[in-house]
Amino acid sequence: MAETADVPEPTLNSVMGHKWIFVGGKGGVGKTTCSSSLAVQLAVVRRNVLIISTDPAHNLSDAFQQKFTSAPSPVEGFDNLFAMEVDPTLETGALDGEGGGGFLTELAGSIPGIDEAMSFAEVMRQVQTMDYDCIVFDTAPTGHTLRLLQFPTTLEKGLAKLMSLRGTLGGALGQVSALLGIDLDAAQGELLGKLEELKRVVEEVNAQFRDPELTTFVCVCIPEFLSLYETERLVQELARFEIDASAIVINQVIFEEEVGDSGLLAARARMQQKYLAQFDDLYEDFHLVRLPLLEEEVRGVPALRAFSQNLLQPYKPQPASRQSGGTPAAEVARLKARIRELEAQLSAA
Repeated sequence: MAETADVPEPTLNSVMGHKWIFVGGKGGVGKTTCSSSLAVQLAVVRRNVLIISTDPAHNLSDAFQQKFTSAPSPVEGFDNLFAMEVDPTLETGALDGEGGGGFLTELAGSIPGIDEAMSFAEVMRQVQTMDYDCIVFDTAPTGHTLRLLQFPTTLEKGLAKLMSLRGTLGGALGQVSALLGIDLDAAQGELLGKLEELKRVVEEVNAQFRDPELTTFVCVCIPEFLSLYETERLVQELARFEIDASAIVINQVIFEEEVGDSGLLAARARMQQKYLAQFDDLYEDFHLVRLPLLEEEVRGVPALRAFSQNLLQPYKPQPASRQSGGTPAAEVARLKARIRELEAQLSAA
């Protein structure tokens, strides 16, 4: 027993007290389901919770079966859980000032990565003025997430480039101003002021992101080679950015107790065991949460409430005899019958 005393608990109880919780990983591993389930559990113990999707392919609306926008909306069935889906591109005219602002906004937008950086900074500025004591980020796949963490640097480089252009093109801008009858210098000053303000907000939030008492990152993956590789890459990058990551959710696990007579499931379970053992070796000091592969998608608040229980207490697999489906032949027969039923419905229509 002494050897297992220091093994971290295989749950997400350790993240329930943080202010900022990022949920990310490779595409298609169930990040939105996990982040939505976590938000549901947080709403039980926290005063006000906001979940934000920064993934261009938003799935929060599908997960909760409710339409969300770029402004926080209350989640049906809760009085302290809110959700929003952020478009990670620069809103047209978001930085336009008087006169030549549009021209300068286009100039700023030509700097690689600055559109996402400014969009994220604007979201952070709005969030800081809101009354939430916990914010969950349902992030885009790994590459986008790492860019998100680089936004303060991107903004700093963008400002330096604009200042350089201002010095280089100072005379030319003066002539353009005279020709167009607008004050480009004032417009540029206004744009730089807005960029500086957004940069300040991002730097302030970034300082909180580096505080392990306030911020943590939950990595989501599945027990396969590419996902294991991507998770290791993500964990290493998070360490480089000094962001706490001490919990990994391993999703879509096939438990041996639930395999039954299915040769296919047995083969997949054996394959997964190899990678589960590697996760145990690589991340022995992490909270490793194993979630089951389900027969159906987790959609809607009731399903999320039920599934979310597995985040705070280890999943207990059910014996195969208690599982539905039976043998592969029985499953094929059931699916064929369902297809005939659907074809009959289509014919009647």
